[in-house]
Amino acid sequence: MKDDKNTFVQLSEEDVRDFLREVKDPEIPPISIVDLGIVTRIEISPDNDVAVTLTPTFAGCPALKIMEELVADRLNKEDTIGDVSVTTSFEVTWTTDLITEAGKKALLQHGLAPPKKKPGYMELDVLSDTPCPYCSSRNTELKSPFGPTLCRSLHYCNNCLQAFEGFKPV
Repeated sequence: MKDDKNTFVQLSEEDVRDFLREVKDPEIPPISIVDLGIVTRIEISPDNDVAVTLTPTFAGCPALKIMEELVADRLNKEDTIGDVSVTTSFEVTWTTDLITEAGKKALLQHGLAPPKKKPGYMELDVLSDTPCPYCSSRNTELKSPFGPTLCRSLHYCNNCLQAFEGFKPV
């Protein structure tokens, strides 16, 4: 990276994360892939070549190739970045504990109940105790542990009478 005096400045991992905060999850547009926790490695060479590793929320994530392209497209817009490579890896296991606080707020903004800290196991009781993202009531019912995607479940709030999805803690 060159500063105002035209001298080379090495990119930091945080610089790259800031760029990637603009890349939104295709299935949940208010949340960035950084806040979703799927950016699991950023490597920067001395020449500012950047290698990004993504870990999908689920192995069969249908948006994975799209996210790889979005990351490459975003980073290639920066004059300060050399070559860009984006790979997918399952070396690091993604869990909902990787979702940042900003990410949990974005899930709420989208009408999804954010996951609680994972208990280390998955039982229906964990999914049954999901507060409503609209009114915060805990007077909710689990309608199905299987939502429109593998990472979500279906619920109903008995207070505000809204159906909603919850993000499963995994």
